[in-house]
Amino acid sequence: MAATIEGQDRVLATAQQIVKSLNINTQATEDMILILSNFDNRLSNITDLIESGEENQQIVDQQFEIAEKVILRHDSGSFGESCADSGEYLDAVDTIINLTESLNIRSELDSEVMDRAENALQLAMSKLEDEFLHVLVRNTVPLDVERLYGSIRKGSGSFVVSEVNEVEYGEDFESYREDDDGGSSAYYHDRGVSLGGDVYVELVYSDAIKELKAIADRMIRSGYEKECCQVYSNVRRDVLDECLSILGVEKLSIEEVQKIEWKILDEKMKKWIQAVKVVVKVLLFGEKQLCEQVFSESELIKEISFVETAKGCVMQLLNFGEAVAIGQRSSEKLFRILDMYDVVADVLPDFEMLFTDESGESVCNEVKVVLSGLGEAAIGTFVEFENAVKGENSRRALQGGEIHPVTRYVMNYIKLLVDYSETLNTLLPNSQDHDLNSEVPDDIDSGDTLSPISCRLLSLITSLEANLEEKSRLYDDNSLRYIFLMNNILYIVQKVKDSELRNLLGDRWIRKHRGQIRQWHTSYLRSAWGKALMCLKDEGIGGGSSSASKLVLKERFKNFNACFEEIYRVQSLWRVPDAQLREELRISISEKVLPAYRSFFGRFGSQLESGRHAGKYVKYTPDDLEHYLSDLFEGKPTVLNNVKRKGT
Repeated sequence: MAATIEGQDRVLATAQQIVKSLNINTQATEDMILILSNFDNRLSNITDLIESGEENQQIVDQQFEIAEKVILRHDSGSFGESCADSGEYLDAVDTIINLTESLNIRSELDSEVMDRAENALQLAMSKLEDEFLHVLVRNTVPLDVERLYGSIRKGSGSFVVSEVNEVEYGEDFESYREDDDGGSSAYYHDRGVSLGGDVYVELVYSDAIKELKAIADRMIRSGYEKECCQVYSNVRRDVLDECLSILGVEKLSIEEVQKIEWKILDEKMKKWIQAVKVVVKVLLFGEKQLCEQVFSESELIKEISFVETAKGCVMQLLNFGEAVAIGQRSSEKLFRILDMYDVVADVLPDFEMLFTDESGESVCNEVKVVLSGLGEAAIGTFVEFENAVKGENSRRALQGGEIHPVTRYVMNYIKLLVDYSETLNTLLPNSQDHDLNSEVPDDIDSGDTLSPISCRLLSLITSLEANLEEKSRLYDDNSLRYIFLMNNILYIVQKVKDSELRNLLGDRWIRKHRGQIRQWHTSYLRSAWGKALMCLKDEGIGGGSSSASKLVLKERFKNFNACFEEIYRVQSLWRVPDAQLREELRISISEKVLPAYRSFFGRFGSQLESGRHAGKYVKYTPDDLEHYLSDLFEGKPTVLNNVKRKGT
């Protein structure tokens, strides 16, 4: 019994295959029914199945005829004028797709119907391609600078476009602007706020995405995925190109970038840094999400469409980065290059998240190549700066013992480098000239080995100090030499004390250098005022009021007056910018000179006041001297007003 049932099942299964093969050919179906009807009633189920299949085929034929008419009717007209029209057309496309999929399973006996179906499908795909383009273009959200940057402000909490106000720098460190206190301008550099958090900007109006997906699904199912992907990528690629233009990133060849003068290039580098943040953090993530929504039916098409859309924009950004990396190295470029390196390093994980499949692997590799190139350029530029400091040999002594431009430039430069310690500590150990055996000098607090950047900055400051010591020898006047050294070393100490450099060098380093300044202070007093003070000594002056004694006193007062007037004339032109140091110098001069003069004046001044031409010798009271000392180190030409004292 079981064997009989099993046999019937096999016959029915065979009959079903026959039905599938005969559904389209009516004559063959009728012949087969006639043949099978001569068998006994055990085959009645088979004849019923064939008759049912014939009825189903008639329904399919009717549906195909209707769908074909809908597609042909819209061939010369517009598509999607209303939701009803769109729905009717897409239903017709679905009918044709289903039919072609069914016919592909069947025999070549269906070739005539297949030709009609494929023709209708081709017309439909052409119409859908046009509609896909129209919907995508019409529903692209307009973007501007405020909208792009605003999306980041919304996502990260804050966003600042980096600004730089920096010193004009020449190879001899001599080109500089004047700042508020009359000295050379410092080197300032704002890095801007880093990005964080999820950011999103709408690229295509959300109402249109469902329509785009409906079209894309049918084109992919029909084998027209290449055409759909190409239309999509072309439109979105143009949008990204426009966004780059809005963000100030131009299409420039490597050769064109390398010909741009520094001031203009600096602006382009700033815009590039911000553009990388916006493009990767906002636009590419938005494009990735859009591709996932539109092409959700195909992982392959989703990835290909995204890569084809984004690749041109990314390569334009990377080409600029490469051009900067291989360009001529100069010290003023270092901070921008480091900013570029940092932003590429920051977005590299984003690139690896965005370009996940094989088609996007080459993009990530290009990003890594540019990152490596920028790192090498940063270290190469840093080494150029080190060499410039060590080799700076200008032979012009600054008037007035001022702070040298090289001191200002180097210390402000170093102060900024500290902000990049993490990046430089990553890059320096990989550079060929890194000294792995650097030891901590005696005047540094820490007993541990210094970090790579700490060693290099300490070496730079040491080179600068040696350079300044050499420059101080250009002054013939030792007094001015000590003023020059005090001014410059104090400037270095203050920059260290008031910045992160203090954590690097420590309080012991600061105390040691302040001690050196005090030694120069003492040496200055001895060198500048020693001769004048010699005139106020008692040796060689006899007692009483003899003519010989008065002659010596006249000579002593006369010599002191000459010494003081020369010191006043010269040292009022010297400049000590630091108010505290300036006041300390005046106080120490007063403490050393005024008591000696007051004593000398009190004991011997009266012996000459009664004589003829007394004012010629006793020209100044102690109060006069104290008043005139306040004019020293102002860097301004002054004139001694020889006002006659009361009683002369």
